[in-house]
Amino acid sequence: MYTVYVIRSLTTGGLYTGHSEDMDRRLNEHNEGLLGRFTKNKGPWIIVYTEILLTRREAILREKYLKTGAGRDFIKRILINQGS
Repeated sequence: MYTVYVIRSLTTGGLYTGHSEDMDRRLNEHNEGLLGRFTKNKGPWIIVYTEILLTRREAILREKYLKTGAGRDFIKRILINQGS
């Protein structure tokens, strides 16, 4: 199973969307600055949204959607409803 996730930087307030087979490990990697230029040195990061999908292909497609304008609007509505 794979997790599609959105994390928020507590430093900048920025959001990052990705997917992983091991969410705990991936969040630690983001927070330790071990991953790419988009999240490095912008932590700490917190999880603000997740979805569980059965296959990597489904996760990749969902991640791609969440990175579109419609997907970003969807995330914004979710976060507003959560009070985040």
